[in-house]
Amino acid sequence: MRTVPYFLDTYPRSRRPEYPRLRGEARAAVVIVGGGLTGCACAAAFAAAGVRSILLEAERIGSGGTARSAGLLRQDYDASFQGTVSLHGLRAGRHLWQAIRRASLDFGAALRRFGIRADLTSQDLLVFTRDGAEAARRLSREYQARREAGLDVSWLNARAFTREAAIQGDGALRTKGDAIDPYRACLGLAAAAARRGAIIHERTTVRRVRAGRKSVEIRTDGGAITAESVVIATGGPTGDLGALRRHFRPQETYALVTEPLPAGVRRLVGSRDAALRDSVDPPHVLRWMKDDRLLVSGADQDPVPARALDHTLVQRANQLMYELSTLYPAISGLQPEWAWPSVHYGSPDGLPVIGPHRNFPRHLFALGHGRHGAGVAWLAARILLRAFTGDPAKGDDLFGFARVLSR
Repeated sequence: MRTVPYFLDTYPRSRRPEYPRLRGEARAAVVIVGGGLTGCACAAAFAAAGVRSILLEAERIGSGGTARSAGLLRQDYDASFQGTVSLHGLRAGRHLWQAIRRASLDFGAALRRFGIRADLTSQDLLVFTRDGAEAARRLSREYQARREAGLDVSWLNARAFTREAAIQGDGALRTKGDAIDPYRACLGLAAAAARRGAIIHERTTVRRVRAGRKSVEIRTDGGAITAESVVIATGGPTGDLGALRRHFRPQETYALVTEPLPAGVRRLVGSRDAALRDSVDPPHVLRWMKDDRLLVSGADQDPVPARALDHTLVQRANQLMYELSTLYPAISGLQPEWAWPSVHYGSPDGLPVIGPHRNFPRHLFALGHGRHGAGVAWLAARILLRAFTGDPAKGDDLFGFARVLSR
């Protein structure tokens, strides 16, 4: 079993781009901290708009949380719409959820427009329950709430779900979506940004960010950049942003990719046209891969010390394979070929937080990505570009810190 992310490991090393470290001093309109999918989406969007930007990545482009993700371009959040409405009201809830659908659709179109080959393919998401009548009623109420709000969702009763997914369940709601290779998408966005004038630096760790009245200074081990604004696209608070940590809870999740399913097994696991997400807490997410493999993620827990991670990874991979066999008994005996951990951050209301913060002048943030999928990257890129240019769209403020600080 290889303990590296599947999407990173299966990309040819000879084709991985190399970007230089930052050396010396530089100036830019915007510095983007974080070279994952969100940071590279921001770089591509800012560069396309003619904004001079510099992107800084501490490791290698796309090799962190992006390569470790499931690569789902889902058109909803990994959250309860009813819960969102309860906290923020129907109008705000509808806007927040419609925005992620538009962003996911736009992201797919942007990948095609930039000519990025990221294995974009249609793959809806079925959120299902097999925990009895009461759980089915809760899921049905979630479906009704979304339908009444005009959101694009459909319902599968127990028979229809079992027929499609080959799992004995009590019902499921279906949302439209796609799947991508997130690492290839990230590299493609970085290349698109560089072609349009963005400067990209790898292996460049940001040590300090200090905002002044007219500019912000970003210091690294090898140099410094003076800019008008800094975009923090790291998923969770880092470095000298400790004051924000209480708003974002880190969770370590584990993922694996199985060996190819034999033909006899493939006939027993349903249509394989949709990804699956169950209703347990923490949830499991299953994504069918193009080479007859299955990607499974779940077994979330608080982050473990680095010294215990290898042992924990083996335990969690075995746990995920066992839990997978309870859904698909035919898979019993298959082995994982890849397994890896990742850390994601959840916000107080479970939704992404995108925008400025009153206590951090000249900062723009894209935090709390959670399990919401790749569409959040493009959503953040568009909102932050509008914030920087001083032309926010109606409802952009709903994504900002005011939403979570008011709780």
